[in-house]
This record gives sequence, structure tokens and C-alpha cells, in this order.
Amino acid sequence: MGAVKFIDLAFLSLIGLYALVRHLRNKRLALRHPIRRAGTRIEVVLGDITTQEVDVIVNAAKSSLLGGGGVDGAIHRKGGRAILDECYELRASLYPGGLPAGKAVSTTAGNLPAEWVVHTVGPVYDPAKDQSDILRSCYAKSLAEADRLGARTVAFPLISSGVYGWPKDDAVRQALAALRAAVTGVEAVLLVIYDRETYGIAQAVMRG
Repeated sequence: MGAVKFIDLAFLSLIGLYALVRHLRNKRLALRHPIRRAGTRIEVVLGDITTQEVDVIVNAAKSSLLGGGGVDGAIHRKGGRAILDECYELRASLYPGGLPAGKAVSTTAGNLPAEWVVHTVGPVYDPAKDQSDILRSCYAKSLAEADRLGARTVAFPLISSGVYGWPKDDAVRQALAALRAAVTGVEAVLLVIYDRETYGIAQAVMRG
């Protein structure tokens, strides 16, 4: 009878274990449901994104993934330590230099009323440089990550429109353009606006 070989887990690093678990989870989640071209419902709402009862809440994150101000800080505060712990793991394994602008990655939602948080990094507005493709990519990549997770409902903030300085009316236009162009299995998208002034701008853009 051949000898049975055992793997001594003591020799596996925590990073290695995390990467293995994430790989296996990705393979499983990728089979959850097919991508389909359908009429995804897009709605602009006035409210607090951290209270939205959806499958995925999207975080307008800093590249560090370790929290910050605005939406990013609110999500980390209300979601609790579990989100930050997974962000540390992502930094240690997949993104040692930080998450690039226009990309998206997911973690648990912790204490939030969602299953997952998808973190995406918006571009800092520069009137001398056209970065609209990066801003639209934040929405497209976040929806792609939501599809991978098997999500049906997603809540987005208005990415880059806060301290990153993107003009609010154009931030709404870029968001709607990206969401309407996406090929996704997500059934409903909420664009969650925190203040009434920006909400009025968003309504005007949608009517136009």
C-alpha cells in the first residue's frame, strides 16, 4: 500500500491560503448565472448608500483600499472590521501597490445590508486630461464583478464626484452611459445620491 502524504498547513502562508480560497470561490461563483443582454433597470435615488438593501454596494474607494473619507469612510465604518481585514488580504496578495483606477474588486459587506462590497477607484478630475474612459470603466468593471458574484441588484455612488472633483452633471452622464452600455445579468441598478442638490442635477441629466 502506497504511503499517504499529508500537507503540513504550517508551511503554507496566510497569503497563500487566501489566494487558494479566493481562486476556488471565483471558479464556483463564475458558474452562478449566465450573462444576458436585457433591460437592466436603472434608477436614481436620494439616500444613504450604506442603507441600501441590495446584493452589492459599490464603494468609491481609495487606491489603498484601506478606507478614507466620504462614501469610502462611511462604508468601512458601517460595514465593520471584516471589510478592512479582506482589504488588507487583497493588498498583501493581489494588489500590493494598490488597486488601479478603473478596476474593481470585491470583499464581504460585513454589517452592511448587502452580500458584498465591490471596491472601485475613480479618477481624480483633471480638466486638461480626458479620463472619462476610466470613470466609465469603474461602472463597467464593478458590474462585471457583480456578475461574477451572482448579484442581481447593485447600488452605486456617483463615483469621482466628491473630493476627486469630477463635475457632477458630467459624472452623472458618464455613469448612465456606462450602465446603459453594459452587458450584464444584473437586473436593477441604483445610482444613490446623498445630497438634494446633486440629486436635482442627476434628475435634470436623466430628463435631458
